[in-house]
Amino acid sequence: MTLTGRFDRPTQVRYMLGMVVDTIGSGMYLPVSLLFFHHTTGLPVTRVGVIVSTAAVLGLVASPLAGLLVDRYGARSVVVGVYGLRAVGFAVYPLADTQLPMFLAVTLVAMGDAAFPPAMQAFVAEITGGTGRDRLIAAQRSLRNAGLGAGGLIVGFALGAGDEAAYRAVVLAAGGAFLVAGVLIRTIPVSRTADRARARGGYRTVFRNRPFLMLTAVNIPTAFGYTVLAVSLPVYLTQQLGAPDSLAGMLYAVNTVGIAALQIPVTRALTRRRRTRSAAFGGAVFSLSFLGFAALGAVPAGTTLLVGVFAATALFTLGELLHGAAASALAASAAPEETRGRHLAVYQLSWSVPTALAPAVLTALLELSPTALWLLLATGVACSALCMLRLETRLPALAVRPGAPAEPAEPTEPTGAGKAAG
Repeated sequence: MTLTGRFDRPTQVRYMLGMVVDTIGSGMYLPVSLLFFHHTTGLPVTRVGVIVSTAAVLGLVASPLAGLLVDRYGARSVVVGVYGLRAVGFAVYPLADTQLPMFLAVTLVAMGDAAFPPAMQAFVAEITGGTGRDRLIAAQRSLRNAGLGAGGLIVGFALGAGDEAAYRAVVLAAGGAFLVAGVLIRTIPVSRTADRARARGGYRTVFRNRPFLMLTAVNIPTAFGYTVLAVSLPVYLTQQLGAPDSLAGMLYAVNTVGIAALQIPVTRALTRRRRTRSAAFGGAVFSLSFLGFAALGAVPAGTTLLVGVFAATALFTLGELLHGAAASALAASAAPEETRGRHLAVYQLSWSVPTALAPAVLTALLELSPTALWLLLATGVACSALCMLRLETRLPALAVRPGAPAEPAEPTEPTGAGKAAG
C-alpha cells in the first residue's frame, strides 16, 4: 500500500469491515446511553443527562492529548488504544449502580469518544493520499450512516422485552464491537513515511500556523449547523409548527439514508474540484436550507408545510454531502505531516465544542425567536463559506487540489508551519 490513494484489496476489506463493526456498535449504544443508567441505577433521566453531559465536557481534554500521542506513536496505535478504552468503559457500565461509578465509567467512554475523531482522521491521512483520501472519507461517512441505522434496528429488537438484562446485553455487545474494530484496524499496514521518528513538543507549532487556525475557526458556525437535525429541528417542528412528533424521526431517516446512499458518488464527482470550493458550496446550500426552515414559520399546517419541511431537509442533506468529505480531507491534508495529530486535534475542537454547546445555545435561541435562530445559522454558515474561499490561496496547494503542483503556501511564520503534508 502507498500514499497514491489506493488500497490493496485485503487492506480495503479490513478497513471497511472495521468501520462497519464500529458504526454498528455506535448505533447500538447511542439510543440507550441515557436509558441504560436510568434503568440500572433508578436515577431520573434528567439526573442521568446532567452526569452524561458533564462527563462529555470533561472528556474533551482527551482530544489534544490524542494529538500529542498520534505525533509520538502514530495514528494507528492511538486508534487501536481508543477502541480498547471504549471497550473497557462499556465493560464497566453494568457494574456502575450508583452515581460516582457511573460518572467514572461515562467519563472513560467520553474521553475515548473525544480522542477518536482526530486519531481516525490522522490514520486516514497515513494510509492514503491525494483524491483517494476524499474517497476513503466518503466511504467512511457512508458506512457510518448505514451502520448507525443498522445498530439502531438491532437495539430496537433487542430492547423489545424492556428488561434490564436486555440493556446490559446491548451495552456489552457495543463494547465487543469496538474491541473487534480495534483488532481489525491493528492489522492494517501503515506507510513507511508514517514509521519515521515522531515529532515531539507541544502545540506551539499549531498556534503559529495561522491559515490552519483560520480554517478551524471558520468551521465553527458550520459545525453548529450540523447539529440542528438532532437538537433544534425536532423542537421547532413540534412546538412551533405543530407537526407530529414522528416527523423528526422521518427527517432524520431521510438524512442518514441520503448520506449512506449518495456520499460516495457525490464525492467521486467532486474529486476534480478544489476542496475549498466544494466545502464552500456545501456551506451555501446549508445556508439555503436554514432560510427554508425559517420560511416554514409562515406556512400553514398541512400538505404545503410537509413538502416544505422535506424540501429543506433535502437541501440540508445535499449541503452535508458537498461539505463533509471535502472539509475533512482538506483539514487532514492541510495539517503538516510531522505534527498532523496536534493539528487535527485542534481542528476537531471546532466540531466537539459546538456539539457540546448546541443543546443549550440553540434551544435558548429557539425560545427567544425561531426565525432569528434560522437566520443567524444561515448567516453564520454563509460567512464561513465566503471565508473558506478567501483561505484558498493561503492553504497548501496539494491540500486545496490533490495533484496540483507542489507550491508552498503563503508564508506566515519563519518556522514554515502550514506547508503541505501530502
